[in-house]
Amino acid sequence: MNAHANPSPRLTSVLQNNLLHGRGGVFSVCSAHPLAIEAALELAGQRGQIAVIEATSNQVNQDGGYTGMRPADFVALVRDIASKVPHPPAEIVLGGDHLGPQPFRKGDAGTAMHKACEMVADFVRAGFTKIHLDCSMSCADDPVPLPEKEIADRAARLAAAAEKAAAETGASPLYIVGTEVPPPGGMGSGHEIVPTDPEHVRVTWDLHKKAFEALGLKDGFSRVIGMVVQPGLDFGNVEVVDYQPAPARALSASVGDLDGAVFEAHSTDYQKPQAYSQLVAGHFAILKVGPAATFALREALYALELIEAELTPPDLRSGLRDALEEAMLADPSSWSDHYQGDAATLKYLRHFSLSDRLRYYWTEPGVEAAHTRLMTNLGGRELPLPLISQYFPQFVQSIQSGGMSGDAKSLVLGSIMRALEPFADACQTHEPLAE
Repeated sequence: MNAHANPSPRLTSVLQNNLLHGRGGVFSVCSAHPLAIEAALELAGQRGQIAVIEATSNQVNQDGGYTGMRPADFVALVRDIASKVPHPPAEIVLGGDHLGPQPFRKGDAGTAMHKACEMVADFVRAGFTKIHLDCSMSCADDPVPLPEKEIADRAARLAAAAEKAAAETGASPLYIVGTEVPPPGGMGSGHEIVPTDPEHVRVTWDLHKKAFEALGLKDGFSRVIGMVVQPGLDFGNVEVVDYQPAPARALSASVGDLDGAVFEAHSTDYQKPQAYSQLVAGHFAILKVGPAATFALREALYALELIEAELTPPDLRSGLRDALEEAMLADPSSWSDHYQGDAATLKYLRHFSLSDRLRYYWTEPGVEAAHTRLMTNLGGRELPLPLISQYFPQFVQSIQSGGMSGDAKSLVLGSIMRALEPFADACQTHEPLAE
């Protein structure tokens, strides 16, 4: 993986193929968890697909984000994992998601934008190719909501910082624009989910184009490959709004206004399998995967903890779920604004919400120690088939036929890959791609 590669001809070919035929696309896994990244890389490799791995500005930034990683650290992590997967993907594209003032929005706009420009430049220097410019959020001294023109002007300022950093390394970033971003943490109660108005698509595109050109970034705008829009789907803590193709037809048709770019769809987690093929057919050629990957990770680890209880004396058990509960109660900042209810409801949401706010706590020292202890207790050995049948029945047939191993890590990776398979299925193309 070239840290300073120019835009991927394979990626752009896949997206152009989608515009021409309504088939083929990419799924982008937005996660900083090593096991989620490994599963995404392995699945893409098995399918001969591009692996798109993204980090959000909250996860990774120049201050470390909630993972403690800076952009160069994330690149090093993905490279290290990629060097060990059995089936390397055809290509790895690294993306920065929601890059903008989001992590710094509690300050004034001037300070937040200065920090955001530094962050975007760091992402580009580190080797990120796909850059989502998101300035849709208001800062402390901004009006609410922020005017569309100001959003576009700020995105162009970020692009200028990215282009300056790219000139230092010989890179040519690919950009994503658009402000139809679902609310952080998923939809709230009463949040209406409707497809983006096609007129809004045209206005947003034109405003960004003019803003880029005003800063002398015409070449940079030619590398805008996608726009974030709302296809008419979302999820909350316990519910999913299913995608319906009919209400989104006018939006799909408006892709022709994007000068060869495609649509990027966020919050596509937990949809029915057929929805992903329908989305791809509607030119939502970039499917973003958020908490679904770490939700599957948590499911697998909790199942392994139940197996551990059958095989390990009580005083030697990991206590993983208890460690997570302790960490979330000690610092409720990552979930308290997103969950409502009585004590019992809050407890189950902390662990089982589809929004998976639990993902913010995997790097807590006590949680990391419990996770390590769990995997050590179960070791690298094949787990007893009756216990696998009880807690991972979906894998019994594959294990018996030799298609996968029955050790703890294989069960975790298999669980995450299973959650990602509907995305990969929808993105598979049978059309010939330009070399």
